[in-house]
Amino acid sequence: MVTDPSPTAPQQLRADAARNREIVLAAATRAFATSDTEPSIRAIARQAGVGVATVYRHFPTREALVDAVYRDQVVRLTGGADELLAAHRPAQALRLWMDLFGDWLATKHGMTDTLLAMIDAGEISLAHTRRDLLSAITTILDAGAAAGDIRADARAEDVSAGILGMLAVAAKSGEPAQAQRLLDLLMDALRPQRGAADGLSR
Repeated sequence: MVTDPSPTAPQQLRADAARNREIVLAAATRAFATSDTEPSIRAIARQAGVGVATVYRHFPTREALVDAVYRDQVVRLTGGADELLAAHRPAQALRLWMDLFGDWLATKHGMTDTLLAMIDAGEISLAHTRRDLLSAITTILDAGAAAGDIRADARAEDVSAGILGMLAVAAKSGEPAQAQRLLDLLMDALRPQRGAADGLSR
């Protein structure tokens, strides 16, 4: 008996729906990152190459779309720590993760008003997000300390504050390259201090 390997119609519909959702999510992420004001659903649909009805089918409200983009980016950012550590030494992984963090912040540009309203309403928990981000940083710092790549006294809270502060300063200066220079300086400060280590060993 030969089994037909082709997907059934319901399976194909589910696959198409999942693909369309990912397309809309990716388009919304790009739109939010590159817009100073909140882009319309119609503009997001146009960028995704789908109809407005398709967007609303997956995300019935603007809040639902903002929530999906926000949570997707948090997952990518926190999961990125393990992926980067698997491919790079801890110090390099941390520096690359800082760039991911900057990209994550950029997605907020075009959804600030909705995001703040959802935070005020308790629909998004900043405390939960902060805990996830600090956990990702701690994962890299612990690996770096074990490898002798990153100073052992570095704290995730301090690293997070440093990244946020530097990216905020660079954003106000209007000079994107400044962010890279500042983050490089932060990485230099996070490397083991050989002179201090030598002094302690005497």
